[in-house]
Amino acid sequence: MPISPGFRLPGTSTGLRRLGAPTFCAALPAAGAGARLDGRSEMNKQELKVVGASAAGTAFEWYDFFLYGALVPVIGSKFFGGYGPAAQTVFALLTFAAGFLVRPLGAVIFARLTDLIGRKVVFLITLILMGASTVAVGLLPTSAEIGILAPILLVTCRILQGLAISGEYGAAITYVSEYAPRHQRAFFVGWLVGTTPLALSLSLAVQLVVQGVVGPEAYVEWGWRIPFIISVIPLAMSVWIRAKLNESPLFLKMKEEGTRAKAPLREAFGTRARLRMFGVVLVLAASLAFIGYLSTVYLLTTTQTHLKVDPFTVNCIFMVVMLVAFALCVFFCWLSDRVGRKPVMFTGIALSVLLIFPIANGLTTTANPQLARAQETVRVTLNADPAQCSFQFNPVSLGGTVSPCDQARNVLQANSVIFHRADATGPTTVVVNGTEVREGPNLADELTAALVDAGYPVKGSAETVRIDSLGDLLDSRVLLVALLVLALAALSQAVQGPAAATMAEVFPTRIRTTALSIPYQIGVAFFGGLLPATMVAIGAELGSFTAALWYPVIGMTIGLVILLFTLPETRDTDLSAVHIKGDVEDPEPAEEATAGDR
Repeated sequence: MPISPGFRLPGTSTGLRRLGAPTFCAALPAAGAGARLDGRSEMNKQELKVVGASAAGTAFEWYDFFLYGALVPVIGSKFFGGYGPAAQTVFALLTFAAGFLVRPLGAVIFARLTDLIGRKVVFLITLILMGASTVAVGLLPTSAEIGILAPILLVTCRILQGLAISGEYGAAITYVSEYAPRHQRAFFVGWLVGTTPLALSLSLAVQLVVQGVVGPEAYVEWGWRIPFIISVIPLAMSVWIRAKLNESPLFLKMKEEGTRAKAPLREAFGTRARLRMFGVVLVLAASLAFIGYLSTVYLLTTTQTHLKVDPFTVNCIFMVVMLVAFALCVFFCWLSDRVGRKPVMFTGIALSVLLIFPIANGLTTTANPQLARAQETVRVTLNADPAQCSFQFNPVSLGGTVSPCDQARNVLQANSVIFHRADATGPTTVVVNGTEVREGPNLADELTAALVDAGYPVKGSAETVRIDSLGDLLDSRVLLVALLVLALAALSQAVQGPAAATMAEVFPTRIRTTALSIPYQIGVAFFGGLLPATMVAIGAELGSFTAALWYPVIGMTIGLVILLFTLPETRDTDLSAVHIKGDVEDPEPAEEATAGDR
């Protein structure tokens, strides 16, 4: 497939010959050498087409992926209806995580194909796979209709979605990076990475429209299926758009010269230097996953389940916030093109570590003041035999008779009660501000009454933040909640955007997709996909929503320390001459590279 005549790749001809790559450089467009050194900032027609088409398809895939995350409370009740509220949320989030756990496998399959047969074809394969599995979710029967087969089918669809999105990320980042101007690479990539919050905003907007048309009750009953089913429309449009794209010019040149990697996996991790970079990228991926999924899926879920804010209000707030986050992603990428990738990313991670607890406390106090007061003033202790208290990740023990300990915990968790667990050998008891409730046939009712007397808003609170009309968007408390959510979202984008460009810049063209995709997907799968379920389970086990926040805080702190000493600065790197210091397989020794290529 020919390269579009409008294509320009800057800073190549002269600079790369000096770096020892004359054959490759001689074939690149000579006009590109100075096209961007004149300071021109606007995209030309071909570049605009590449970024727009890539971003549109990626936005659609993330829209599909986030539909599930935004509907966790509903899906939990539909596919895990036989369990308690906390268990429903945990299992629904574990099913969400299933789409992540297969992502390393998807990276191995699709990233290898991307480096072997091209970027464009993988775009189309992953797009169709994602669309088909998303429509299928909207057609699945619930557990009330077909029992255990319902969650099995749901997990299957999530696995297919995970395989698709894992192939999409590496191919899309590689494609746009190889088209982008050298000194604006992160800015171009930012439009692609920014589609992640944009897609979440879009998925929430569709849900709000559908809920407004069919009504809240019908939406929970059957209307939740509509956003999944109608995704077939943007699927068709995205396939049509992407089918018109040209292949990456750097890949086409490798194909012409016969320099494509014959064994991308072996080449990607066959030397000590590349294995070391594999580890660095994995740590970077884990760090961005912690803040990324904390600020989206986890916060979106717990604002509803823990803070008791109604879904309509939560969706409205997050829809607006994620639109702003899209613009912030592009801004932070633009900034990293000027000051460097590391200053922007490291600032985002460090501020996340420092601000997570204050933001979480501020959200509770602002969104549900009565709940915040109760959590602060009411002391609740659960005394029970540890053998009777099932672990939240264990579905087997929840499938039979519910023990008194689990009955008590279900009531406490359903009402967002912060409680202390104490081991005991006798009957299960719950002490609420000195009032003891003992196990028995009326345990749930008596415990609920004790919580009401102590001040917990068991039946809801008139103080809870709420949006009933357009004017409520300007209410001071609504704005404060939105700003607190936006603070976390902004920090997330400060990390995710520049990180995507960095990962493309540390590996050579012939193995770029494979080398960046696999460590990225491993990091995101285990530290991002499992984060919401892990944090909900930690909170349920310890009886504290706040205690669960230590998990991402400690993870990001460790990641930041490691990255400070291992991650290279990659701004202005020449992708057609990328090498890893000490990697003898690359054509030029590290000491001959310019400072911008290090």
